[in-house]
Amino acid sequence: MAKDYYNVLGVDKKASKDDIKKAFRKLAHKYHPDKGGTDESKFKEITEAYSVLSDDKKRREYDTYGQSFPGGGSQSGGQGFGGFDFNGFQQGFGNGGVEFDFGDIFGDIFNGGRGAQSRTPRGRDISIDLEIPFKDAVFGTTRTVLLAKVSTCTLCKGTGAKSGTELETCKTCNGSGRVHETRNSILGQFTSVRACSNCEGTGKIPKEKCTECKGHGVHRKEEEIKISIPSGIDNGEMIRLPQQGEAIKGGISGDLYVKIHVKPHTIFRRDGSNLVMNLSVKLTDSVLGTTIPIETLEGKNLEVKIPPMKRAEELLRVAEKGIPVDGGRGDLIIRLEVALPHKLSSKAKKAIEELRSEGL
Repeated sequence: MAKDYYNVLGVDKKASKDDIKKAFRKLAHKYHPDKGGTDESKFKEITEAYSVLSDDKKRREYDTYGQSFPGGGSQSGGQGFGGFDFNGFQQGFGNGGVEFDFGDIFGDIFNGGRGAQSRTPRGRDISIDLEIPFKDAVFGTTRTVLLAKVSTCTLCKGTGAKSGTELETCKTCNGSGRVHETRNSILGQFTSVRACSNCEGTGKIPKEKCTECKGHGVHRKEEEIKISIPSGIDNGEMIRLPQQGEAIKGGISGDLYVKIHVKPHTIFRRDGSNLVMNLSVKLTDSVLGTTIPIETLEGKNLEVKIPPMKRAEELLRVAEKGIPVDGGRGDLIIRLEVALPHKLSSKAKKAIEELRSEGL
């Protein structure tokens, strides 16, 4: 009886080629002997299933007849699917009816998740911490930091070549920027691809090396980086500066991540887009009402009218004096607290006693 290859890979019969490929990768990673798998027969079974379902012609034949016909007809000896030629598969993947790119499939097994196809190299990301005053977090600011990091050589502009000299083809990789590594397994030889270490993946090497970077195209140096901090940024937020991380020859630089730490203010604190502050009010002012000048974060005096209070603690809202957000501003929330006197003069005490006699 023909095997159910969809069941072997754990996919639906309507599964796409990508779904089939993902399922095979997951199972191959689990059962491959080089990754600690011990079930060789299971690995052969899933490989056999993938060799059919990944090929459009073989998959159509399998869906129609329950088997495929390598080479345009049935295999010698009438093997069908039950006689999958695994020896031919081991010897080169061509004559045994298995024709797909194992460099791509097993790239995650042998290369830590990277396939055989070339990818643009990318430099390392950098993260730093930056402390700013509360006022700068509210209104925004610009800071310049000095970082020691791997940067593109300004003398050779990243080529690694001495000024006025040419680049020549790397003899190690013949200009491809990649080298093939072959490993043996129970299935035969598998070839993986990595960047050429001689030319660092560029395919070119300088005839004469740059005196500044010694031919690497990049080197560690101190560099000033300007950081624009937006208004309204909160404590703990991160700013990403694309391609301001470490450089790499023949590729793109990584990113710089700046974590913002906001110093606490002595008067104001943040509540969303609002600024909050506490304000003590004299007993008489709380009863009769008053006007009090308040110095804002901008350094200006703001005359705040306080109406007669009905409770010992009240909130007073001053519109659009908070944190700039999305083209507008939050509010200033003033927490009014009645400040009771610690000592009373005889005159003040007499006046209060008179108020008490009136039921106040």
